[in-house]
Amino acid sequence: MAAAKISMKRRVQLTLRDVKRSIPLYVMIAPFMLLFAVFVVYPVLKAVWFSFTDYNVLEAANFIFLENYRKLFLDDSTFITAIKNTFIIAVIVGPGGYIMSFLLAWMINELPHKVGSVLTVIFYAPSMAGSAIISIFTMIFSNDSNGFLNAFLMNMGIIKEPVLWLSDADVVMVVVILASLWTSLGVGFLSFVAGIKGVDEAQYEAGAIDGIRNRWQELWYVTLPNMKPQLLFGAVMTITGSLSVGSIGDSLVGFPSPNYATHTIVNHLNDYGSIRMEMGYASAIAVILFLIMIVCNMLIQKLLRKVGT
Repeated sequence: MAAAKISMKRRVQLTLRDVKRSIPLYVMIAPFMLLFAVFVVYPVLKAVWFSFTDYNVLEAANFIFLENYRKLFLDDSTFITAIKNTFIIAVIVGPGGYIMSFLLAWMINELPHKVGSVLTVIFYAPSMAGSAIISIFTMIFSNDSNGFLNAFLMNMGIIKEPVLWLSDADVVMVVVILASLWTSLGVGFLSFVAGIKGVDEAQYEAGAIDGIRNRWQELWYVTLPNMKPQLLFGAVMTITGSLSVGSIGDSLVGFPSPNYATHTIVNHLNDYGSIRMEMGYASAIAVILFLIMIVCNMLIQKLLRKVGT
């Protein structure tokens, strides 16, 4: 017992000594931690608080505990539709965009440096030029016979009348998913390009000596284990982006979408937060979206940690 107490006392002394030695480091990161607390932690905690209230900005918040969450899951059928649509988009755009980003980055690494740099810019550009992408998709999927896709299909004799790509509730989801995939090559894609280029060539040579005989083995046993930080970062960015899709659907098919076919959690959040100004209800929606993102990120990171092990 005495030995345990001595051990505990010694442990506390060592901890205090380490804290004293690290004071200059704490001072240097203090400005960042202050800004992080003010602009990230505080707003999140405030949103959680407002999610338990009836708050419309003009009047004082009225505490109603779990009433907002009860309404969301039991009375708000549009929210249930939004959850379904969000997961449909996330399941396709998330893994699809992630795999596409990695494969393109891997392909670019095999090309000459100048060619690879040009292709990197070309693939990354759509994620920055959102309005231009919307214009392109509007022209391609225009509802009339002047739309590129309708004109092509009619000239080929595949259809006789224009398809209402941006108005038909049965097909608008396809258009939104395609547009989301095209714009999914963002920061995660750049991190993959940097990660692949950062693998030491000596490791590939050592792998060949140890018995690696093809590119797929090289990818699994050398490239991926060296890219775990980039893989995790890309997963976080991809999941966050796929779960927060909303503006693309608004721009392409309008708000609300036909029969709420592309209505997502973000659209629902904007509806109650920016239009109806029911901030308590909107905060509850935001908290649920935040929790979904955290759970999905934890699951994906747990999965990626097994890569190359």
